[in-house]
Order: sequence, then C-alpha cells, then structure tokens
Amino acid sequence: MQYWIRKSLVLGVISALTGCSVFIDNAHDEKNYRVSEHIKVPSDLNKPYQDPEFVMTPAQYSKALANDMISPPAQVLNVASGSWVEEGDKTSRIFFDKSDGIDDLKGFLWTTLNGFLAEKNVSATQKNEAKGELETDWYSIYDVEEPGFWDEWFWESDKEISKQKFKFIIEQKEHQRTASIKTQLLDYQSKDQTLTPVLRQQLEIAALNAYVSHFDFKYRQLAVQLKKQSGIVSLELGFDNQGNAALVTEQTYKDVFERFSTFIEKLNFTIDELDNNKGLITATYEKPDASVWDSIWGDDVAELPLEMGRYQILLNKNNSGGTSITWMDEQGETLEPGTMNDLQQALVKALRKQGIEI
Repeated sequence: MQYWIRKSLVLGVISALTGCSVFIDNAHDEKNYRVSEHIKVPSDLNKPYQDPEFVMTPAQYSKALANDMISPPAQVLNVASGSWVEEGDKTSRIFFDKSDGIDDLKGFLWTTLNGFLAEKNVSATQKNEAKGELETDWYSIYDVEEPGFWDEWFWESDKEISKQKFKFIIEQKEHQRTASIKTQLLDYQSKDQTLTPVLRQQLEIAALNAYVSHFDFKYRQLAVQLKKQSGIVSLELGFDNQGNAALVTEQTYKDVFERFSTFIEKLNFTIDELDNNKGLITATYEKPDASVWDSIWGDDVAELPLEMGRYQILLNKNNSGGTSITWMDEQGETLEPGTMNDLQQALVKALRKQGIEI
C-alpha cells in the first residue's frame, strides 16, 4: 500500500513540473498582434449592434527600437555639503554655500575642478579663472569596460563610445558666501547615437554630477582634518579698544572672522555683506520657528536675546592680542552692556551644544 502511495506522489510531482513547462513567457518576442476578425453574419440577418467606443481597427505593431525609446531628463544630485539646486533652473548648474573650513569658496571650486579633470586625465584647452571659465579637451564621462580575452582574439566591437567637450563656468555672488558651477556641452562625437536635446541635457548633468561627487570627497577629507585641528575657543564678555562692551576671544582675527560668520549663520542669521578689510559683518537676524520634531531630533536652533532685524558685527584686533567682537544695531549704535551679557551667555550655550569647547 505504501509503495502505491509513493509511486502516485512521484507521478503527481512529475505531472506538475511538466505542466509548468507548457507555459512560455514570450510577451517580449517580436510579434504582430492582430485584432480578431468581426463575426461573419449571414446576409439575410442583421448585424449585432457594436458600440463605436470599443471599435478597434486591425493593425500591425513592431517592437520599438532602442534609439526610439524616450529617456527621462537627468537630475542634478546635490549630495555635497552646502550644495543646493535652484528650483526651475533650466541650466545644468549647482550652487554651493560656504561651509566650515573653506576660506575661499571660489578658490576651493577651482582646486577641486582641476583635481577632478586631472583624475580623469583630461586637459584644458582654454582656462580663465578671472572669468570663471574652463573648456576641456575630448573625453568621455562614462568609463569604458575593458574587453574580455575572447573579445580581443576572436571579434571586435565596432561600437565607439561617445566623446564630449565641456565648458565649466564658475560664478560667485558678491558677498562671496555662495558660488555656482555649471556645465555646457561644446562638442560631441559618436558613430552610434545622434545628439538630441534630451541627450545633451543628460551629458551635461552627468559631467556636473561627476564633479559634485569629487567635490564631496575632497570636502570630507578637509572636514576630517578640521576635526583633528579643532582646539579651544574662548568667548568672554569684555571691551574693545574704544571701551565699548564687546565679546572677547583669544583667537586671532583671521581665524575668528571666518569661523564666527559661519557660526552665526547656524543661529538663523543671514549674511548680507562681508568686509574683511574693515572686519565688518552685516547680517539679518530672524527668530527661529519652534518645531516639535526639531526638539526631538536635537536640531532646534537656539533663540538669541535680540530683536529681529539687521545688525553690524565689528571684529578688531584687541590690544591684548586677541580679537574683540562689537555688536551694533543697523544704525551703528553699540548694544547695551546688559544685552551683551545675555547675548554672550546664549552664544556660549550654542557653542557648547555644537561640541566646541569653551
């Protein structure tokens, strides 16, 4: 009895597997699909009513070729620190805000661009840093796969990869806190693919994204160095050389001017103007919006004891060897000592929250 049960089970499994092999997945085969012919009705009878909405005209269809396929437009990837894209921008462009550790934003863009081209063994045919323009020689933004052993010995591929020439344009805003870089396709060569507006946009974006990836890598390296070099920052209440109530730090003027402007941006200040020669920072303060989620994740911005509006912050070398930070309103009037005392405590608290030792 058990023998017949085992034999029946084996036959059942074989039948099931055989049945599965009958169905063939040929949905993507090249075929001409035709509409079924209409019902033939004898001449002495009336044809049944057919709603014209559902009438299909017999036709033949062929599979679309690869060159006829529609490709979506490419997208700029703002993955690097401080990078952003302007909504609705029709050009292949990305913006960078000045991040911690970058003294000269435009210079850093040029350094990373030159490094990016050198990494790809691309030479520049024209270069003008004053105008912010660089034109490349022929190169391919896509890496070519190395041919296999059998490809080299038995056949050759006659498909040539495309080559391009690009123009990189670097522009910096007047306040020098924001800069942008964009790409333009100058020339194109390919035996297999015709240049279309969509392909042009895709190539420009691909070249730009490749640079952004290089920028991100170099800035991450810089950030690691900054963490190793980070030291003690003091910020106390004192007086400037004119006897006005001011914030005083032991750091040098050069270090404070760069770091302090970046720091107050994180406290909801918008930098309007930077004058390194005068040591003057003009910035507009807005009260931060309280958010439950920000407080949960620890991203809430500290509120300062200041009214919303524009302020002038004057940095100067102190007689004691450090740097004084004098806070003034829009009219250039220094803030009251009591306000400066509250401001100093709020700034120290914000510095500690960001992990900077006081």
